[in-house]
Amino acid sequence: MSASRDPLLQPFNLRHLTLKNRIVSAAHEPAYSEDGLPKARYRLYHEAKARGGMAMTMIGGSAVVAPDSPPAFGNLLLYKDEIVPWLAELADSVHQHDCAVMCQVTHLGRRTRYNAGDWLPVVAASGLREPAHRAFPKIAEEHDLERIAKAYADGAARCQAAGLDGIEIEAYGHFLDGFLSPWTNRRDDDWGGELANRLRFPLMVIDAVRASVGPEFLVGIRLVVDELLPHGLGRDEGLEVCRLLEQGGAIDFLNVIRGHIDSDTGLAEVIPNMGAASAPHLAFVGEVKRATGLPVLHASRINDVATARYAIREGLLDLVGMVRAHMAEPNIAALIEAGDEERIRPCVGAGYCIDGIYENGAAYCIHNPATGREASLPHVIARDVDAPRHVVVVGAGPAGLEAARASAERGHRVTLLEANDVAGGQVRLASLLERRREMLGITEWRLAECQRLGVTLRFNCYAEADDVLALAPDVVILATGGLPQVHPELQAGEALVQSSWDALVDPVRAGERVLVYDDHGGFPGLSAAEHLACRGAHVTLATPERTLGIEVGGTNFPAFLGAFDRHDVAIRLNRTLTRVERTPEGLASTLTSAYCRDTLETLNVDRVIVEHGTAPLDELYHDLKPQSRNLGELDIDAFIAITPQRLTRNEAGNFQLFRIGDAVASRNVHAAVYDGLRLALGL
Repeated sequence: MSASRDPLLQPFNLRHLTLKNRIVSAAHEPAYSEDGLPKARYRLYHEAKARGGMAMTMIGGSAVVAPDSPPAFGNLLLYKDEIVPWLAELADSVHQHDCAVMCQVTHLGRRTRYNAGDWLPVVAASGLREPAHRAFPKIAEEHDLERIAKAYADGAARCQAAGLDGIEIEAYGHFLDGFLSPWTNRRDDDWGGELANRLRFPLMVIDAVRASVGPEFLVGIRLVVDELLPHGLGRDEGLEVCRLLEQGGAIDFLNVIRGHIDSDTGLAEVIPNMGAASAPHLAFVGEVKRATGLPVLHASRINDVATARYAIREGLLDLVGMVRAHMAEPNIAALIEAGDEERIRPCVGAGYCIDGIYENGAAYCIHNPATGREASLPHVIARDVDAPRHVVVVGAGPAGLEAARASAERGHRVTLLEANDVAGGQVRLASLLERRREMLGITEWRLAECQRLGVTLRFNCYAEADDVLALAPDVVILATGGLPQVHPELQAGEALVQSSWDALVDPVRAGERVLVYDDHGGFPGLSAAEHLACRGAHVTLATPERTLGIEVGGTNFPAFLGAFDRHDVAIRLNRTLTRVERTPEGLASTLTSAYCRDTLETLNVDRVIVEHGTAPLDELYHDLKPQSRNLGELDIDAFIAITPQRLTRNEAGNFQLFRIGDAVASRNVHAAVYDGLRLALGL
């Protein structure tokens, strides 16, 4: 489709503001703030997306307006005057790329914790605890409402003073919509009961904001229109709220939300991950658009261009929010305009970004390590090599493919050797769980890029030292991955157990009794248990941890637990597998406890699966190491700084040798691609 006819590339007027296309990044909080301020890291992240051609980026997800709304996930502190110059610097940087910028503002209400920030009680419409953040709120008094409404107005004024194009008021799962929803508003005063009363405080805030910023500053609202709760705000009342907001004239656009986020399960439905339907709320958003005359924005798993284009072409919305898609690829609009749509790095819906906010303290894309690291890593790799070298990469998993891609982008001649007949490594294994098939996008995109860049690809090549040396390499990068290892507490029966790899690959007999022992806490063990249970096995899932899947984040966890409930998977926490012995009744599996050291139970099963990560597959590394110039040593300081690797430990060596990913130690996909990119940039 030519750029002139592409629905996504058509301009749109948001009152006086002309947006150059329909592609935006909806508000979200990547937790890149420093001291609650949008300093360099925050600015560079949004500037990268603006440079990539989008029409508008929305910062703050959400910026908090008062001290009794302490940050729960790196929120900006909009109640501080010192935020204004930082916002202004960000706005100026984004505007240089003909991209608008707005800020989402909120009071978190009960969606935070009391033991953060200034340790003030959290406050809400009613005294109902939010399950996700677990705080018991104080019931808001009238003086709280007056104070908080003024705080919204002051926060909006700070955004205006900084030169932003507008703000978006957050009203889903936070303080404001706590009044709108009959589920969370149990008040019997003038602020509760009928819809007109429940709408009083949101209108009070909107009026205060509009009075503060005047008629020209853009003010929108991200609003839950249907909570999908039996006693919550339903579709009919939600549409009535939209009509009333339109009639009031103070709101310039709607950002439509469907669902509730007070629990992991609810959040995973509002922000769905892989395995869920694409754009699951899009048809409902179309209903909202038809019911009002306000411009409509929406973002929920619209992670590919085809879906985004359809949404605009069919008139279901006016602006399409593609948050996670831009974390994977900030240059979406530019690539569409250039006719290179097929080169867009896909969002695979892994949820590593949003879960990472809680797990790692910041959002990272599972397979774009430059996101959030724009100060040190490029999204577009320059062809900057004056003297190309021959780089031989062994292993076509995510680490090896990334190293090959980035090396070739820089201008090196690259040969990639892979033992299997296809690329993918452990990603291909992970994708055997049906709802995680999108993981293949991580390696398929890199494979396509390697082919485009002219990388020599040799499959069915189990490389040994002589094979590598025969290629006369200047650099050898080993991304050979690892092999499953048995956990060290197993005193007997190692030959009787299998790995999570076996569970995903081997056929399962219906009715088979299986013990899955997860001493890893990540996706592999849970995936193995789900895969087996869905195919008719009777699964017991045991772990030595105090909770199941301790490394799996909140938006990914519900899908596993749902499958376990549907298939009656038995769960054993705080259990250590110590022995497996063959008996006439099956494989007798002894489970003990670290807390009492006694045998708590012995399970007789037909199959035992053990997940304990991988041990490096490093035979080739040790064979090549003595002949390498650096004796396999990585200059860690240069690696961190992304400067050239120049260590020489063996003057007779004529090639550098490195290993990355699981060939070093058992880690995850993000670590693997981050290894590959950093090393390639330092060659």
